[in-house]
Amino acid sequence: MIRVSVLYPRTEGKNFNVDYYRNSHMPLVKQRLAPVKVEIDLGVPDHLGNPSPYLAVGYMTFETLEELAMKFMVSMHELMADIPNYTDIEPVVQLSEVYEV
Repeated sequence: MIRVSVLYPRTEGKNFNVDYYRNSHMPLVKQRLAPVKVEIDLGVPDHLGNPSPYLAVGYMTFETLEELAMKFMVSMHELMADIPNYTDIEPVVQLSEVYEV
């Protein structure tokens, strides 16, 4: 399995619309890419009240890297064009192989 993690660093002066991300962008991702699984983490303060390093992290899981690449190439422009609708933060993207232990 391949996991795509899209991390949005907490950055002063930048905006992130959680409602749009959760209710519009991620449903668009699900519709266009049809991943096996989609999850969202929304950062919360730690036990001392310090803010999380990331405002949000989106996860998408695919069977193979080839499947991800094929689906993303078809929808890349539409998905990338939607990002300014919810944030002006430059996301950090990581691809990972997922292993169950």
